[in-house]
Amino acid sequence: MTSLWTGERVRLRGSEPEDWQAFMDFDAHTGHQRSVDALHPPRSAEGYHAWAAGQAVAVPEGDDFRLAVEALDTGELVGSVATADSDPRAGRFRYGIGIGGDHQRRGYAADAVVVLLRFMFGERRYHKCEAGIHAYNEPSLALHRKLGFTEEGRLRDHEFFAGRHHDLVLVGMTAPEFAARHPFDTL
Repeated sequence: MTSLWTGERVRLRGSEPEDWQAFMDFDAHTGHQRSVDALHPPRSAEGYHAWAAGQAVAVPEGDDFRLAVEALDTGELVGSVATADSDPRAGRFRYGIGIGGDHQRRGYAADAVVVLLRFMFGERRYHKCEAGIHAYNEPSLALHRKLGFTEEGRLRDHEFFAGRHHDLVLVGMTAPEFAARHPFDTL
């Protein structure tokens, strides 16, 4: 039996202190930062060391956590995925994913999302996953459509960066919608 955390192309794992260099390299591409988060000032190598060491020992708060995304074929760190705003009572959570610029368009994001959703829907019993995507990020919107997410709304002029405001597209998928496209493994 394979690990619940292993997909066809990636393995989700905890962050390790030695991951600092890869995360520093990811952040060196400010265009990538703008596609997943707000642009932040440069951080020192020691700052990345400290951050990665903190991530390696961080204890998840409920079902909110961050995992490293590792390519199965090379063992290389290619990005990270995180859950947030998990609400077990309502049965919903949000998630975000970032894949380093040099590793995009290889199927890593799609595989990581499927692995994450199998866990959150199949093991943690959540009913709905939500995500917010910048409207100009057509590759991410296309990925989410392909995975089965439905566009649920648009927050106009919601985020400010690069000198102007940008729309945020809200997408969601329910557990039954996920299971119809990505059947759960049976024992």
